[in-house]
Amino acid sequence: MEEAKSSKMVSAQKKPIGYVGWCMVLLLFFGSIVNYLDRSTLSIANTVIADQFNIGPAGMGILLSAFLWPYALASLPAGWIIDKAGPKKTLGWSIFLWSSVSVISGFATGFFFLFMMRVLLGITESPYFASGVKVTNRWFPKEQRAFPTSVFNMGPTVAKAISLPLLSAIMLAIGWQGMFIAVGLLGFVFVILWVIFYRDPNAENNFEINNDNTDQNNHPSRAQISWGSLFKYRSTWGMVIGAFGTNFTLWLYLTWLPGYLQTARNMDIMTTGWVASIPFVAGIFGVPIGGLLSDYLLRKGFSPIKARKIPIVAASILAAAFVMPVPFVSSTFISVMLLSIGFFASSVPPSVMWTLNTDVAPQGRVASLAGIQNFGGFLGGALAPILTGVIVQVTGSFKLVFITGSLLCIVAAIGYGIILKRPITNRT
Repeated sequence: MEEAKSSKMVSAQKKPIGYVGWCMVLLLFFGSIVNYLDRSTLSIANTVIADQFNIGPAGMGILLSAFLWPYALASLPAGWIIDKAGPKKTLGWSIFLWSSVSVISGFATGFFFLFMMRVLLGITESPYFASGVKVTNRWFPKEQRAFPTSVFNMGPTVAKAISLPLLSAIMLAIGWQGMFIAVGLLGFVFVILWVIFYRDPNAENNFEINNDNTDQNNHPSRAQISWGSLFKYRSTWGMVIGAFGTNFTLWLYLTWLPGYLQTARNMDIMTTGWVASIPFVAGIFGVPIGGLLSDYLLRKGFSPIKARKIPIVAASILAAAFVMPVPFVSSTFISVMLLSIGFFASSVPPSVMWTLNTDVAPQGRVASLAGIQNFGGFLGGALAPILTGVIVQVTGSFKLVFITGSLLCIVAAIGYGIILKRPITNRT
């Protein structure tokens, strides 16, 4: 009798595995907001820093991309490290280091100092989203992964929506240096939460999730395809090319949207902060739609890869159609509407792209493939601010910028829709 009572008490105290997995996702969601607030500080202070340090559009383009090139390159070893060391340890150090860099950036005295801090920020933030994919891969079965992945990927879009008014207000109150420091301090709060609350599923949890009682955390040797061999597969290159096109447009918005509204639409800083948040609010709705649609198609019998590709390709084509006309309309209202629909569509692919790694990657190489895809994405992201700065300085207009962004959305659709065809195995 006592044993039965004790068993019931233990059972009542035990949380459902889905509850625990969603707690991990919410932790990642909060962290991704912090992660993107750190990235957004320079674009918010774009014109102020340019005036203070006498930096032209091309120079600012280089400074804005200083984060992206190191981030892209560091994504390659970051995925391998995550597969070896696991997400808890890797991400704990990553959060601590990027937060330290953000605080130090508040003491920048010139272009070179700030450039070096942005390089270090790119390196230290590179493990975040590949770690998140590793977490959802461990805590959710295949047919349920896309939506939780889309939830933690909503964090960047939420951050983009709130960063413009929030960080603009902070900057006006305590200066751009104080804004950098404040965001860095928020990162230290997150690293404490991550270290205290995150855990990997054990063998018992894994049986409940995947009907597999093997403790995946203790078997990195199960991978049969080496990290370097991933580059031999067509599917890898389809994901790299697709991510390149997608991220170019996303980072065009993230780095140059405030500058576009101020220079081409003649808005002041505070008005820009509020108006520029509208497309990012629209993007908040695009992120979960991609995950929900993908999981729905999978439950309806589509193959995993096809269920992921359909929302990516359709949204990329839709984004291209609405991004291209932005600079050609005279009405600011219509241009913001086009920007909003374009960013809504551009926000659908990322979460599905991350989930796609779990369907394409061989056993034990999920984070490695995610890092390689992220490398391709942030090559596109790194090119966006530099190319935009050069085009604006040479032509005095954003027209060619938006045309380029639209064409690269089509490139993304080709990469995922045509080049990527099947999972990576020893036989493909």
